[in-house]
Amino acid sequence: MSLLPIHERLAELWTVRSKRQLSAEELADFEHCLAVNAMICRQVANLYNLSLLASMTGDTEWQHDICRKIERLTGTPPASPQL
Repeated sequence: MSLLPIHERLAELWTVRSKRQLSAEELADFEHCLAVNAMICRQVANLYNLSLLASMTGDTEWQHDICRKIERLTGTPPASPQL
């Protein structure tokens, strides 16, 4: 899964929180980021379940459509560096 801006902000606020208390605005951002993250996780989990169902019913066109939706939500994994 690639990092979304919401995840970068969540990590930033988490780090700030370890050094000092968050301001009211930062706390609102933190709560918003957590809510969006949970929503994305639920959507991806639902799509994985649908993909399994499509696989079990042999509906490859539907499964490919679901996989495209998963890729849109999660991004594509980064390429491995060439050593």
